[in-house]
Formats: sequence, structure tokens, C-alpha cells
Amino acid sequence: MTNQRIRVFVKGKVQGVFFRQTLKVKAKQNNVLGWVKNLDDGRVEAILEGNEENVSTIVEWCHGGPANARVEDVDIRNEKFTNEFSKFDVLY
Repeated sequence: MTNQRIRVFVKGKVQGVFFRQTLKVKAKQNNVLGWVKNLDDGRVEAILEGNEENVSTIVEWCHGGPANARVEDVDIRNEKFTNEFSKFDVLY
């Protein structure tokens, strides 16, 4: 299985609804490393690294998010896999 790195920007009602914390739990469950953070413009940004199948699972989840989220758009960008992460963090 090929490793990949994806950067996602999630737009909608995604702050204040436990999006980052839930994403961290989902990432850990799927052996995906990286980070997630809120942006000043109301979006959430995340870097996801892991095998293609596991990263795809997290990207799919981002299209819906947790129960109280209302996702309007997910911007997905492929990046070069760097293997720089040892865990998944919520950045503040």
C-alpha cells in the first residue's frame, strides 16, 4: 500500500463543533499521522499522512464531520509524502 500526504481545508460550520478533536480520534483509529487546526477565516486545515486507504477514510469523514458540523466544501490537495510525523496533533 502506498503512503500519501493530503492537505485538506474544510469549509462550513466546522469550528466549535468538536471537529478537530473528533478528527484526531478518527486519525488515531486509522493510523493516520499529522495535525489539524482552526483557521482565522472559519475553516479547518489538516495534514494527513498514512497509507492511501486510511487517509482516504479520513478524507471521506471530513465531508460530513461530527454530528453538529455542517460541511459546505472540502478542498483536497495532494502533497509529497514526508513521513515527518510521529503522532496526530490538534494545533492551537
